[in-house]
Amino acid sequence: MDADALTARVETGPDRATILIDGRIDRDGDAALAAAYAEVAAAGATAIRLDFTAVGYINSTGIALIVRLLTEARRDGRTVEAVGLSDHYREIFRITRLSDFMTILEEANA
Repeated sequence: MDADALTARVETGPDRATILIDGRIDRDGDAALAAAYAEVAAAGATAIRLDFTAVGYINSTGIALIVRLLTEARRDGRTVEAVGLSDHYREIFRITRLSDFMTILEEANA
């Protein structure tokens, strides 16, 4: 297995689930993100926190995977927030307008 391959672990709380993303977000991360979202849905969480702290790389296909997750969350009435984005990816999320559809937090404790 590729050491940088994406993994997505879900931690659930009373109302919010956190998806801890680790590795590269690219085409190979599709199954991991889809499985994580399915776990969030099964838990009945009304809000999702995407933790990008351990993400080192996101390409255009990875952005598309995030867009799909946002679309599913919106369809299902879930809010989405992101934490742990580097300055570079925070700017990418602004340019691509992903930040219009999720709250970008500076710190995980927010």
